[in-house]
This record gives sequence, C-alpha cells and structure tokens, in this order.
Amino acid sequence: MTRTVAAAEAAASRAATARAGSTGAPDPAAETPAPPSGGTGPRPPGTRTSRAGAWAELLRLPALFTVPGDALAGAAAAGARPGPRTLLAIGSSLCLYEAGMALNDWADRAEDAAERPHRPLPSGRIRPAAALTAAGALTGAGLALAAGAGRPALAVAAPLAATVWAYDLALKHTPAGPAAMAAARGLDLLLGAAATTGGTRSALPSAALLGSHTLAVTAVSRRETTGGSVLAPLAALATTGTLTGLVARRRTRLPAGRRAAAAPGLPGPTRALTAALGAAYAATAARPYFHAALNPSPPLTQRAVGGGIRATIPLQAALAARSGATATSLLVAALAPAGRRFARRAAMRKVSIT
Repeated sequence: MTRTVAAAEAAASRAATARAGSTGAPDPAAETPAPPSGGTGPRPPGTRTSRAGAWAELLRLPALFTVPGDALAGAAAAGARPGPRTLLAIGSSLCLYEAGMALNDWADRAEDAAERPHRPLPSGRIRPAAALTAAGALTGAGLALAAGAGRPALAVAAPLAATVWAYDLALKHTPAGPAAMAAARGLDLLLGAAATTGGTRSALPSAALLGSHTLAVTAVSRRETTGGSVLAPLAALATTGTLTGLVARRRTRLPAGRRAAAAPGLPGPTRALTAALGAAYAATAARPYFHAALNPSPPLTQRAVGGGIRATIPLQAALAARSGATATSLLVAALAPAGRRFARRAAMRKVSIT
C-alpha cells in the first residue's frame, strides 16, 4: 500500500520508500540454509518454521501494523464511524501492501544478491516465481475485497494497485519514485473514506498530510544502503515539524457528524489528544532524522527510515483525532505498542520493518 502500498507504505522501502512499503538494514544474524528441493526423504527439523520465517521476512509482517490506520483515518476524515465496509477496506489495504512487499523483492532480486544476500530471494529460501505469484494473488485479493466494499472503494483501490506495481517495476529508481509512494499512501487513506461513506472529498486534506510524510521517508530511504545524504534527512526533519504543526491545528470545518460535539465553548479533550499524538509523531520521527543528518552513514540512515515508518502510526492516530474521532484515534494509536510486541517475538526478530 505506504510500504504498501505502498502502497503501500509501500510501502516502508528499499532504495525508494517506506515502502509502505520496505527495505532495511542487513541482519547480522546467520540465516537458515534453504531446505532441499525435491527428494522423498524426511525433511530436516525446523524446515516448516524456516519457510514460514522466510515468508514473514519477505512480507515484512511487523510493518503490517502501519496499514490499518490508513483506512481508519480515512473513515474518520469522512465523518463516519468504522463499519463492516471499513474492515473490507483494511483487508484490501493489507493485501495490496503485502503484494507490494513481495513484488518489491522480486523486482530487486539482482540488486539484493549483491547488497543484501541474506534476504529470502537471493539466499534461495523463496523462489522468485513464488514471490511473483504471491504478489499477483495478493493484488487480486485486495481488489476483490475493495469490490465487496462497493464501487467507490474499488474506484480507489484500482489506481492504488496500479501505483504499487508501477512503483516496484518502473518508478522506484527514478525521480518519480518518492511521489509514487506518497500517492500510494494517500490513496490508501482515501480507500477507507470511499469504502465507509462512498466519498473522498473530505478526506483529501488528511491524505495530503499522510502523503507528505511518506514522501519524506521515501526520499531518505533512497540512500539507506550507501548513506552520504545530509539533505534528505534534513528535509524530512523540516517536513516532520511542519506536519506536526498542521495536524495539531484542528480542522476549521469538521465532518458533519462531529460539528455539534466540537461547538465553541465545550471542553476540548479531542484537541489535547490531537496535540499529544502529534507530539508522539514528532518524537518518533525527528530524533533518527536528526542523527542521520549529523552522520549520514548507512546504519543511521536505515534507522531514520525505520523511525519514519514507525511514526506513521501516531500520525494516522493524530489525523483521526483531528477529525474528531477520539475512539478511532485511540484504536489506531494502540497499534504502535502492539506492533512493537509482535516484532519482539522470537520468530520476528530477524524481520525488518523496512
């Protein structure tokens, strides 16, 4: 989806995103050798676990926690509570995001063989044909789920899927790469609005803010394996500060269903929540960006990309709170600690969120 997808946040992101997208620091831990292909003898112990771990690494499972907030923030921006169609939009987003992850590694398999030989495809733990098949199947599933949410949702999911494939296959290493990844994240948020209410106009400002964040993360990610870029993390740091100020400023016109609750003179817990979530977003993203600007080495640049991806969740929560959806914003915010706990599980420790 960002990834994944982005979209995407791709992605998320190897040489170009966040990838809702998608790339990360090489893992120093030793990888499990690929199991033998063929033969009728007994499989070595742990073969199934190793195969599952390879797919978890390919699909960046911990990064999935950054995806549901897109649709939830979109529903909030449209002035509606999440419903069954919102759940279909979330399912569609997850499928399209994972399609982008699989397609990303398939498209970059030659580059990874030289720069990241530990990854599932160059190490031989997953066949390229299997990754490409998974990308196609997940894309089909994502479009089917969007169709189940209605024509407006499908009308957004189709260009989102096209953006994911165009990014991974053609745009990633071009100047248009960051913009494509930003568009994927923005479309993913609009998917939630379209599925929940049938319209997207009121969600456009939130989509623009989320897309701007994704654009900044993706620009930093383009140098994560080589380092040396001071301008990109500085620009991302400035973008983070600007977005924090814009998000903390409550919308001048809330969605119709929430205008009465936000009438002048009433207590403003939503405004305080928005400010707190905006501060959490800034704290998550700004520090690694600052370190990467001071020392643009590959490890610190990769940390900056990871910090930018993790900051997606508090930003989504702040966007929901900004729209007056307190319960939705708290639900989105809860995805951050849940994702951290999941990533700390033994089976997930070697799975980079990028």
